[in-house]
Amino acid sequence: MNERLEDTLRRLEDERDEADRRYNDALTALDRAVMRLPDFPHPPPGYDDHQITPLNQSWDVAVPPAATGVKGRLAGIIWRVVGPTLRRQAAFNSQLVDHLNRNVAAHRETQRAVDTTIALLREQLGALVAFQTRLIQYLQQVTLYVDTRDRATAGRDLVVNAAVNGVADDLARRWESMVAREQRFDAKVSSVTAAQDELRTMVGVAQQASIAMKRELERLTNAGMPEPRARQSADEGGKGRPAPAAGAAAFAPALDAYKYVGFEDQFRGSPEVIRQRQESYLPYFEGASNVLDVGCGRGEFLDLLGARGISARGLDLNHEMVEVCRARGLDVTEADAVSYLDGLDDGALGGVFAAQVVEHLQPSYLLRFLELAYHKLRPGAPIVLETLNPACWVAFFESFIRDVTHVWPLHPETLRYLALASGFTRAEIVFRSPVPPEDRLQPMAAVPGAAVDDLVETFNANVEKLNARMFSFLDYAIAGRR
Repeated sequence: MNERLEDTLRRLEDERDEADRRYNDALTALDRAVMRLPDFPHPPPGYDDHQITPLNQSWDVAVPPAATGVKGRLAGIIWRVVGPTLRRQAAFNSQLVDHLNRNVAAHRETQRAVDTTIALLREQLGALVAFQTRLIQYLQQVTLYVDTRDRATAGRDLVVNAAVNGVADDLARRWESMVAREQRFDAKVSSVTAAQDELRTMVGVAQQASIAMKRELERLTNAGMPEPRARQSADEGGKGRPAPAAGAAAFAPALDAYKYVGFEDQFRGSPEVIRQRQESYLPYFEGASNVLDVGCGRGEFLDLLGARGISARGLDLNHEMVEVCRARGLDVTEADAVSYLDGLDDGALGGVFAAQVVEHLQPSYLLRFLELAYHKLRPGAPIVLETLNPACWVAFFESFIRDVTHVWPLHPETLRYLALASGFTRAEIVFRSPVPPEDRLQPMAAVPGAAVDDLVETFNANVEKLNARMFSFLDYAIAGRR
């Protein structure tokens, strides 16, 4: 226990060192990412407008001469020659001066805007750099703060560690004491187990004795009473072999046997579908040998057992079913279950499987079949009996009454009781083939806070009750062991 505590403390220390390393790496990376204030450009020089006033004063060059006399006349002659040109020049000068006057204000505003923008950028970037620097300083102070907190709690940690070590030592001593007690308890349990084994052996002997006594009583009873003609078998010369199930007589004649093959193909499903359904039974027969498939039909389960390397043979009353199986190389015998089992040695079978068979049997014949199956199976061998689930109304009205060879519907609890009463142990009910959700009654959707919530809840409860009765599982199986 001390070693476990040391390992835990070492793991926690390693995790702390790794967290410190990651923190320092992240802090270094953040420090390297701090912005540096760039060198901003100088504002552009001011707008040069010192020539604006002279231009406004001297733009008009088309002024006629004002002299008199000979000079005036001579000037008038010259003005008439150059006057038009000077007037055009004056007009151009006027437009140019007007354009310059209009743009003086714009240039001055642009200059002020550039100056203001550069100053603002310098101020904001300076503030951002200052913030990043203070953030780095804060994170560095966090490390020192945590370290001082650790030092403050170091004394308490030492006390806690000492207490934990003391508790660990005490638990170790108690553990050693418990181990010694457990060893003494195991010794007592071993003696009790030995006594239980002896008791189990005695119970087994008593059970076998009661079975032998029951058989002897049956033999004496049969010897003193003539067998009814209805239960004599023609192919045995009337020697008293139990007759086949009454329900099987509908398609028993060889000329009518093919009709039941067609019935199976149309209503039960294709061999591929049946093999897919029966594949889940294979784990019950894992490691078994010499398995008997009673009422093997078209041999789907025999195919599955053969693919797993499990030796198996089939049994069926329908002549055409037997021929279909034999044509595919399967080992199938044409006989009824009770007569066939009665001819086997006790413990000759490693497993019994019967799918959709027991509902074809009269109750007395079913009881005889279960009893013989118990005797013919080896100890620990499995038995699986699949049948329609009459507790589900859909299965009863859609499937059970459709097949004229069905004799007696068997409730799951009834068949389980009969299996247990016949000596099988750990008989469990395995429900199969649930009715698809889309075929069930659908509940209403409640609206929170609405006045109809109570009505919806009551309706949905009734829906669940009807689904449990009508739309549950179409089939079930009883799985037990000898």
